[in-house]
Amino acid sequence: MSDPNSNQGILLSDGFQLQYKIEGKGIPAIVVGSSLYYDRTFSKELREHLKIYFLDHRGFAPSNSNRDKSTYELNLLLEDIELARKEFGLEQFLIIGHSGHGFLALEYAKKYPARVLGVVMMCLAPSYSYANHAESEKYLADSVDQGRKEFLAGNMALLGKKIEEAPEKAFITYCLLTGAKSWYDYKFDASSLWEGVEVNMTMFDYVWGEVFRDIDITQGLAEFHKPVFLALGRYDFLVPPPYTWNAVRDLFANLTVRIFEKSSHAPHFEESQSFDKELLDWSQGIGSVLK
Repeated sequence: MSDPNSNQGILLSDGFQLQYKIEGKGIPAIVVGSSLYYDRTFSKELREHLKIYFLDHRGFAPSNSNRDKSTYELNLLLEDIELARKEFGLEQFLIIGHSGHGFLALEYAKKYPARVLGVVMMCLAPSYSYANHAESEKYLADSVDQGRKEFLAGNMALLGKKIEEAPEKAFITYCLLTGAKSWYDYKFDASSLWEGVEVNMTMFDYVWGEVFRDIDITQGLAEFHKPVFLALGRYDFLVPPPYTWNAVRDLFANLTVRIFEKSSHAPHFEESQSFDKELLDWSQGIGSVLK
């Protein structure tokens, strides 16, 4: 059983143990993804203004060996967020999603707009189609940072062997070895951020490889009017580059875009002061409705 008055615990959903951790004060915000990883990457200072609910999705649930893809359908992932909202007793909140989790944040907000104050999407493209991923390869190829490219090539030569040695950690191994694509300091060792995080590869292969590949975020945007904050990193080579948003950004009724110049795939960690300021400036007006 969960205890929403505790600062951490587990929510049970269809047999999945979804870990959560609650920290901070101020405007409530659910960060969907790994409660362990994201707790380590968002600043302590931000928690002086936001009460953050770090919440696992099913792919990060501990001791999860479930290989049934049907249990990872998008709608089920969204309903887990709604379950958490009810358990936490939240009437309205910000929903925050980083990388592919940004799709979960936006789609939840479309489904339950009355519950959402605003949406924060970080470091993702409007789609993860093959065509968009090709743009990310071009973006990296066009970069003049030869040291980054050479460091990445060296790590990629190790990828197959490392995954073969520990297939259950394939997602984390990939994230660590592609650091030259995802960190402004391309030699940054992110191992400590992933310590203790468990990953279900069936979920990630299916959701990232199929659901997010085929998602059409423009569906429902004409009726969606909640404010959206989109944070991108100038040196993010892990996902399609910022210009891929040009085709859809005008379809949002209320979109704020911020590109962080000394960040890659994690501006909230790499430029935490700038990120916190921009996010809080944006959220200040939104939070006033709670007063």
